[in-house]
Amino acid sequence: MANGIELMVAAALCIGCPPMQNETLPTNLVQLNDDGNMITEVPLVVGGVGLDEDAPVETLEVILRKKRKLSDMRDWINGKHLRIATLEDYPLSYTELLDNGTRIGHGVSFQIIDFLRKKFNFTYEVFVPQDNIIGSPTDYDRSLIEMVNNSQVDLAAAFIPSLSEQRSFVYYSATTLDEGEWIMVMQRPRESASGSGLLAPFDFWVWILIFVSLLVVGPIIYVLIIIRNRLTGDKEQHPYSLGHCAWFVYGALMKQGSTLSPIADSTRLLFATWWIFITILTSFYTANLTAFLTLSKFTLPYNTVNDILVKNKHFVSIRGGGVEYAIRTTNESLSMLSRMINNNYAVFSDASNDTYNLQNYVERNGYVFVRDRPAINIMLYQDYLYRKTISYNNEKVHCPFAMAKEPFLKKKRSFAYPIGSNLSVLFDPELLNLVESGIVKHLSAKDLPSAEICPQDLGGTERQLRNGDLMMTYYIMLAGFATSLAVFTTELICRFINSRQEANANKWATHGIGRAPNGQSIKPSSRWFRSFRRLDGSSGSGNKQLLGNSTHGQNVTPPPPYQSIFKGSDNTHRWRHAVGQVGHGGQGILLGNGDPNGVGAGGAMGGGVRRFINGRDYMVFRNPNGQSQLIPVRSPSAALFQYTYTE
Repeated sequence: MANGIELMVAAALCIGCPPMQNETLPTNLVQLNDDGNMITEVPLVVGGVGLDEDAPVETLEVILRKKRKLSDMRDWINGKHLRIATLEDYPLSYTELLDNGTRIGHGVSFQIIDFLRKKFNFTYEVFVPQDNIIGSPTDYDRSLIEMVNNSQVDLAAAFIPSLSEQRSFVYYSATTLDEGEWIMVMQRPRESASGSGLLAPFDFWVWILIFVSLLVVGPIIYVLIIIRNRLTGDKEQHPYSLGHCAWFVYGALMKQGSTLSPIADSTRLLFATWWIFITILTSFYTANLTAFLTLSKFTLPYNTVNDILVKNKHFVSIRGGGVEYAIRTTNESLSMLSRMINNNYAVFSDASNDTYNLQNYVERNGYVFVRDRPAINIMLYQDYLYRKTISYNNEKVHCPFAMAKEPFLKKKRSFAYPIGSNLSVLFDPELLNLVESGIVKHLSAKDLPSAEICPQDLGGTERQLRNGDLMMTYYIMLAGFATSLAVFTTELICRFINSRQEANANKWATHGIGRAPNGQSIKPSSRWFRSFRRLDGSSGSGNKQLLGNSTHGQNVTPPPPYQSIFKGSDNTHRWRHAVGQVGHGGQGILLGNGDPNGVGAGGAMGGGVRRFINGRDYMVFRNPNGQSQLIPVRSPSAALFQYTYTE
């Protein structure tokens, strides 16, 4: 390798060399002019273009024919004046009418046309259809496809969606400029469509199933316990009532304890299963509620075409645009929305000013505005800049509108030519180069900032709880208070009715109406007093006591003093009943002392039993007439008992 000194010596020798006399350029050298255009004729090279050396002569002839045709087309269009039709579709294509009546085209479409004009050296004039619509077989008059189909223009320079019915009238360019996406714009809702407050963590059907399980699990547990007891004959595990089972289910849902203590293993498993289910459910609910209040993702109520269709939401779009014809055409993707046109849910505006449509339909009437993405982005950006001058810091004022992420419609868009036109052969290769290099996409978004304008989730302020988040809590409190008030009113009414019934029953008994002179009972004629005929409420035979009867009428002496019950007495033979065996607890009347007449321990009259009833101790025994008697053991209750029978 040459070092630095050798290079310097070689440079000095080159400077001293005489000029070359032979100016012949090397072969296969391509020369360019000052404008950068190629001036060297490149011969047709068969190799390197996908053709073998032994390619058929017909293939070579086709390539040569195409090359000659392109050359002839270049010669034909050179200096030619073209008539170009377009649409008022800002920012892709729009026009400006000068004072002299000349219409000048602007937008991405005419930036492409200007590139072609410089490339092929032609001039043009711009025309706009009278109704500014694309047109269809049923909407043909004064449309763009009418001008193209009747050869009133040589070319339609606009981003025209490829629709099925229009193909019989025009020839679409073989090069697709882009895949158009129509997006929905709506008023920004105050809260996310996923829900708010207490209902947000779960879906609607999850709440429905939770409510159903709350109603069903209690009866299921009750029935399973009953079936288990009947099959096993277990007497230790007493079946719980339906109310206890239902209250257990509700209490477990609220994470409250239960006084129920099942003995059987199967019942314990039923209770444990419900507890495990509630534990998992409440854990998910708590976690999702926390995530929603802190990290929730803002969603819109209308994101897809199905949302518009199911909720019957009013929407507006441009008259004569791709959305209208995609709905009205039977075999297009939006044909299911055709009934919304008949029901006046769909509106197609004649105004080409998107700002007017946004303010008139979306801001004032709450419609959803459907427009293609470049127009939506430019419209929202201009609205954002205007509102920025009103309020500098409040993002809710800057972005009162929100844009859905899912496209409403997707269609490929391209230029259109009259059927049989040769311009597509000349222009399509150049358009393909612009699309593949990304120039068309760059031109569509060059006036927009790199950041997203007014995203769905603004995220500029911290999430604070509002009354809307706690509204369900208020509803639950109001429902609880209203229910308790209704129950309290019902209790008052029932108490009033019962007091009236008791007063009437006491009135019958006081005046002797319920008893004949011979002491026999008289059946009351009113149904309100039939339930008071007997003390125990039954109608069978036996030792029953009539309502209003006193113990003196049956020659029943009052019980002895309380102190003598456990100490013994000579005149208490009727109250002597065995409680325990002789020698277990003293010589009281109820304690038994081995009376041979059978009234002592083990007598026929049966023994007294000590019971704990309603928090008090009682001695339970039977009177000679067969009725059960309760004798309180504690002193305060015993005093009341003695007072009742002696006064």
